[in-house]
Amino acid sequence: MATTIDPSALKITDVRFADIDGAPKRCTLIKVYTNQGLIGYGEVRDASSRTYAAMLKSRILGENPCNVERIFRRIKQFGGHSRQAGGVCGIEVALWDLAGKAWGVPVWQLLGGKFRDSVRIYCDTDSEGGGRDMGKALKARMAQGFTYLKMDLGIELLMDKPGCLSAPGGFLQTMRHYKKTVFSTPHGSIDPRAMRGEAYELFSTAHPFTGIHITEQGLDVLEQYMADVRAEIGYEIPLAIDHIGHIPLEDCIKLAKRLEKFNLAWMEDPVPWQMTDQYVRLANATTTPIGTGEDIYLKE
Repeated sequence: MATTIDPSALKITDVRFADIDGAPKRCTLIKVYTNQGLIGYGEVRDASSRTYAAMLKSRILGENPCNVERIFRRIKQFGGHSRQAGGVCGIEVALWDLAGKAWGVPVWQLLGGKFRDSVRIYCDTDSEGGGRDMGKALKARMAQGFTYLKMDLGIELLMDKPGCLSAPGGFLQTMRHYKKTVFSTPHGSIDPRAMRGEAYELFSTAHPFTGIHITEQGLDVLEQYMADVRAEIGYEIPLAIDHIGHIPLEDCIKLAKRLEKFNLAWMEDPVPWQMTDQYVRLANATTTPIGTGEDIYLKE
């Protein structure tokens, strides 16, 4: 590596990738190389594809990585919502990394300076078994010092319980099959190699169109699961839920009402983020706070 870096003469010379399994999820790391030996690191989000970043290589070679905004405006058209944003955003992260290294300052300084000395974070947690098991897993997070918690609560918990879900004939059986091959992996994340063909169509069908409904029995199961969790961790610590499942708005409303007594911090992404009219109806129908946003790409 050069002993003295000249930011004005820095040029991107190569972009390489490394696929990581089980750390704890599956993702692709990006390495952006330069003519002065500096390397910038970025990441394509879990269960996305390196293709979203690889196709941008020819568009950034020879550019000065310190011109982050110039390059971003060139490549942002190739991003999209949800995991389609992984390539553009991963490259941008690597550019900021390079700019900070080139100028010898932390990235937060480049982005406007320090605002606070610490940030509260929440810990997402998964667990096998019932609500008591999840509660114990969450208590372990609390023992580690986490003061905000999140867990999954949705149709995946009902998939193998008779009488809890209704759906078009054969649909649930197909979902159970792909749940084992796509989601239940030792890597702790979706296997993108298995998300092709029928599996892709199955899990990418938008919530209002799957025909899946939670029965009253299913709602009873989810309500009891949450009661068991709260019995373990108490009510003083904030707890949010995610991964409700691809169910229609009406079922989301029924579930949110059932869960009001458990004082949730929020119910996350119950319907696709772009269905804003449904979010209005849901928020007006329940006292459970509703959250969304992680899949939105760019403010415009």
